[in-house]
Amino acid sequence: MLDASLAGLLTGLSLIMAIGAQNAFLLRQGVRRSYVGVAVAVCVLSDVVLITAGVSGVGVLIQRADWLLTLARWLGAAFLVWYGLSSIRRALRPCGTGLDPAAGALGGPARVVRRTLALTWLNPHVYLDTVVLLGSIAAVHGAVGRWWFGGGAAVASVLWFVGLGFAARLLAPLLSSARAWRVLDVFVGATMLAIAVKLVLG
Repeated sequence: MLDASLAGLLTGLSLIMAIGAQNAFLLRQGVRRSYVGVAVAVCVLSDVVLITAGVSGVGVLIQRADWLLTLARWLGAAFLVWYGLSSIRRALRPCGTGLDPAAGALGGPARVVRRTLALTWLNPHVYLDTVVLLGSIAAVHGAVGRWWFGGGAAVASVLWFVGLGFAARLLAPLLSSARAWRVLDVFVGATMLAIAVKLVLG
């Protein structure tokens, strides 16, 4: 069972470490130290729910519902375009300087939760990675082993999101100026737009 857990841990890390919309948003929240715990909790809980769904066999059903993935792809692309353009606009018209917590803040915890949920659940790659792919690999480990595999993948999510969110503050010295924040916003915006284009083109 430990082999299944280790396989789940390594597979989960390999899938989650790519810089995507969710990771870019969490990185920004972590650097700004703005409701990091809230964003991390939403990311972790969402991943655990999705991984559990995949391990329990929902991934097979999603593979047969092409219309669901198509709908998620277009909704996700629309949201990512909006968010990406917002980041670039923020870079062109910055408000505040440096690490002022009020500069470009997203608002209270409720708004951070909504934004994190949208970046997570409107991204079809999340379903492909956590539900379909992890679910398919987990099935290879048998009726019991698949849950150990899923547990390892869930631990990978916890380690990654907690590490990214709370270690991001180490970048604070590099982002002590408004110019540095503009660069970060452009990076985040470009990442979001690139992912949106990739989603539309399939």
